[in-house]
Formats: sequence, C-alpha cells, structure tokens
Amino acid sequence: MDVLAVKPGLFFWTIINFLVLAIIMGKFFLPIILKAVKDREESIQKSIDESIEKNNLSQSKLEEATAKFADAQHQVAQIIAKGKEQAETVKATVVAEAEAQKKSMIEQANREIERSKEKAILELRLEVASLVVEATEKILSQKLDKDTHFKLVENYIEKLPRN
Repeated sequence: MDVLAVKPGLFFWTIINFLVLAIIMGKFFLPIILKAVKDREESIQKSIDESIEKNNLSQSKLEEATAKFADAQHQVAQIIAKGKEQAETVKATVVAEAEAQKKSMIEQANREIERSKEKAILELRLEVASLVVEATEKILSQKLDKDTHFKLVENYIEKLPRN
C-alpha cells in the first residue's frame, strides 16, 4: 500500500467536492462576506472622514485661540506701555512740583534770614544810639578831662555784653 500514490477516483471526487463546496460558498456565503467587508470598509472610511473633519475643526480652533492669545498679548503690551507713560508723566509732575516747592521754601528762608538780619541791624543801631545818648548825657553832665574820659569809656566797655 502506497500512501503517497495518487488514485484517480479519489482525485476526481475531491475536485468535485471542492467545486461543489466553492459554488455553495460562492452562492450563499460570498455575498454575506462581501457585504461584511464592504460595511467594514464604509465604517472605516466614515471614521477617517470624521477624524479629518474633527482635525480640521481642531486646527481652526487652534488658529483662533492663537490669534486671540496674540491679540491679548498685544493689548497687555499696550496697557503696560500706557501705564509706563502715565507713570513718567506723574513722576515728571511730582518732580516739577517738588522743585517749585523747594525753590519757594529757599526763597522764603532767604527772606526770613534777610528780615532777621535787618531786625538785628536795627536793634544794634538802636542799642548803639542808646549807648551814644547815655554816653553823651554822662559826658555832658561831667567835666571831661583825660582820666575821666578814659574811665568812662572803660566803664561802658565793661557793661557791653561779651557775645
């Protein structure tokens, strides 16, 4: 018995069985399989189309958000620049006011010093005049000789404050 030997009868019936099975499969199962493959293909294509649509929508939203972010950055930069400008203006105003106030205070102090000086000079003149009047009264009431005159001057010098 030869196991590997080809028997023509078995070969014929195997081919017939295969063809019958292929025809039955082609008639009944092939349309179902093809329909399932086509449905799967359509489902995959639909998923791809939806993904592309969602990707396009995401891209447009990303571009919109990027544009809004850039606009917000621009507005922030403008606000900061405006704030700096206002701060410089306020600073210049405050410096100018302080400078004017300083000049006013210096002028007022100089005027006060001048008044005090004039008052001191006036008081000094009045004091000198008073001393001259007193000295004149004493001189006129006494006879003037050299020793009396010297003692009188010495006496008045000692009475003067030592400032």
